[in-house]
Amino acid sequence: MQSIRNIAIIAHVDHGKTTLVDKIIDQCKVFDDRVERTELLLDNNDLERERGITILSKNVSVTYNGVKINVIDTPGHADFGGEVERVLKMADGVLLLVDAFEGAMPQTRFVLGKALELGLKPIVVVNKVDKDNCTPDLVQESIFDLMFSLDATEDQLNFPTIYGSAKNGWMSTDHKKPTENIIPLLDAIIETIPEAPYQEGTPQMQITSLDFSKFVGRIAIGRIFRGDLEENKDYTICKQGGVKKKIRIKELYVFEGMGKVRVQKARSGDICAIVGIEDFEIGDTIADLTNPEELTRIAIDEPTMSMLFTINTSPFFGKEGKFVTSRHLRDRLYLELEKNLAMRVEETSSEDKFIVFGRGVLHLSVLIETMRREGYELQVGKPQVLYKEIDGKKHEPYETLVVDVPEEFASKAIDLVTQRKGDMLVMEPKGDLQHLEFDIPSRGLIGLRNNMLTATAGNAVMTHRFREFGPYKGDIPERNKGSLISMEAGPSTAFAINRLQDRGRFFIEPGDVIYKGQVVGEHTRDNDLEVNLVKGKQLTNMRKSGSDEAVKIAPKVKFSLEEAMEFIQADEYLEVTPLSLRMRKIK
Repeated sequence: MQSIRNIAIIAHVDHGKTTLVDKIIDQCKVFDDRVERTELLLDNNDLERERGITILSKNVSVTYNGVKINVIDTPGHADFGGEVERVLKMADGVLLLVDAFEGAMPQTRFVLGKALELGLKPIVVVNKVDKDNCTPDLVQESIFDLMFSLDATEDQLNFPTIYGSAKNGWMSTDHKKPTENIIPLLDAIIETIPEAPYQEGTPQMQITSLDFSKFVGRIAIGRIFRGDLEENKDYTICKQGGVKKKIRIKELYVFEGMGKVRVQKARSGDICAIVGIEDFEIGDTIADLTNPEELTRIAIDEPTMSMLFTINTSPFFGKEGKFVTSRHLRDRLYLELEKNLAMRVEETSSEDKFIVFGRGVLHLSVLIETMRREGYELQVGKPQVLYKEIDGKKHEPYETLVVDVPEEFASKAIDLVTQRKGDMLVMEPKGDLQHLEFDIPSRGLIGLRNNMLTATAGNAVMTHRFREFGPYKGDIPERNKGSLISMEAGPSTAFAINRLQDRGRFFIEPGDVIYKGQVVGEHTRDNDLEVNLVKGKQLTNMRKSGSDEAVKIAPKVKFSLEEAMEFIQADEYLEVTPLSLRMRKIK
């Protein structure tokens, strides 16, 4: 029987874990030399490639010296925390990847805490040791202190450390002695990570992840904890609330390289994918037909934010998208629920309005961005934070916010966060940056990124992670400026925009076609103002000196999808089409 090692990779956003997996794949010759290949193989979704973040956890399997290594890539971003905890259930050890300059970030701290609780054995990989001003030794010490503070056992604290540069393709036990390849890391995995045990007895497998295919529907993925699973055999599925149903495994797959291979039988300790089970949930146990024993269920992170999704009703509806009706929108949102576990959809009294619950602005914006790329047109309302009643008192979600900012901007950053009811927990220098940590209500984060980047001249790096529900903290100041609203429809003129420049900043440029009720800019004052941007210059055959000076117009303000979602007010919609983002007043 082949020896198996199951390892999950933990790292913060952009510390290089997907690059490292690429190098492991290369080293183990998963691909034929004749196959042309791309970078960042695991980030195979367009959005993941553009943003440089991992959104969905994925599995890869390589064979090194006759040992099968299942590598599970996890997302590092807070809004996808629902993915990480489940994934750790499949592993026997973790590869903790940290940047040699930045060290352990709070995100990493959260996931590492979960891994240590589950008793997983860590290997620390200090990556990017070729960076300027990096301090690999200090980072290694800080990781030791972090593990100690997280109550790691003596065995876990006795972890090996590997230094290297995944980008340049080398790993070594000493950062001053670069090697030619990443073999020291693979050797450390085989020596340190315990072998996946083969446990005899009746079969038990917990569904910890799922995949979706247009051809076969939902695919259950998980690790077999005990016994073997076989194709075309009957089993029992143990669902929530003690419900048990008889099921049959139609097809059984194990992971090999970047794909899956169909097998007749899979052993305990391996990770497999099952086709043919209808109506399963994450956390369900597949067990013996006659004597089913259920494993402890996994809790999935609850949503912390909601947004209203509705069909596009603007005067420009249907001009740019293929899917515009409420039926299209409903079908697409329910399809998302098949694979996006931290998301919920609730119907309203109106046929064409849906409330979508998610883990944060980024989680919801990834769904909206995916939909617009698929050709959908829709409108969304302002993100709302979810409140809970605990012991008769109103509670709201709190997050841990981390801001790394140059020293000269630190006071501005602190001021901005404290205005939004944030409490500072940590302030320490890190190189030439100040590292700030705050405890802040999730409401305070909506619209904060924009203000923070303006106040720090674009130098702030912000990350946040849901912590828990806590007592309601009172009112938080919202956007204090009104909107400029178009009172006419048609192409905007340079003459009209120029005349109104002292009234605020514009989101459009001359020649853009606008409609009545569209939010075309931000007013300098706190009230809304209707403006006519279609009006042209009064033409006469008389010439006056000085009336034909060159028009100087400030460039328009461009919003990303998240910035636009955070900018709109409660009485405004964001209209999202495959080509445009427009804001409008709700009639």
